[in-house]
Amino acid sequence: MNEIVPPAGYYYPNRMGRILLTSMRDAIGQDGLHNLLTSAGADTLSNHLPPDNLEQQFDFAHFSNINQALVDLYGPRGARRLALRGGRAMFTHGLSKFGDLAGVGNLAFKALPLEMKLRIGIPTLARIFTQFSDQHSHTVEKNDHFLYYIDRCSICWQRKADHPICFMAVGILQESLRWVSGEEEFRIDEIECAAMGAEACVFKIDKEPIR
Repeated sequence: MNEIVPPAGYYYPNRMGRILLTSMRDAIGQDGLHNLLTSAGADTLSNHLPPDNLEQQFDFAHFSNINQALVDLYGPRGARRLALRGGRAMFTHGLSKFGDLAGVGNLAFKALPLEMKLRIGIPTLARIFTQFSDQHSHTVEKNDHFLYYIDRCSICWQRKADHPICFMAVGILQESLRWVSGEEEFRIDEIECAAMGAEACVFKIDKEPIR
């Protein structure tokens, strides 16, 4: 079991933290959530969820400690499944409602070619994180894929690993692309991770959906 990471002094909106915790509760139950948060050094959050607002008060360290507690309690495979689920829920119940993404659901956007939808939607998601939290993100377009950079990643904050561990971020990206594209699924791989010593966490997003 790894040690608890102390507060980072970088924050997400309370709403993002609340959505993460409620999605974990739905997956593992109230007792499971309590055990998870106790292992993460944040047991008080199990009965006092963050308020549903955009105040930046949910510390990056909570994400890092919860991510590690999932591994400690459920093993690598179970942790990956729950982290992906939590990431998807964060987008579905929270991020998709942010103002910058409102136009992505209108009829004019839905009529665009798939690649254009991705070209608009992926950078928009990066801008939302940069605008509303202390997570700085940006994207780069290549011939057959996009690269999504998280320059300050909470999920692996102050962790060390010999493999990529930011599955919550993968889940957020998976669900955002499904929503933007109109129910398509895309291959997304974390190809660089700060926990492995990289300067940023980098995710490769294929332009072609999984068939």
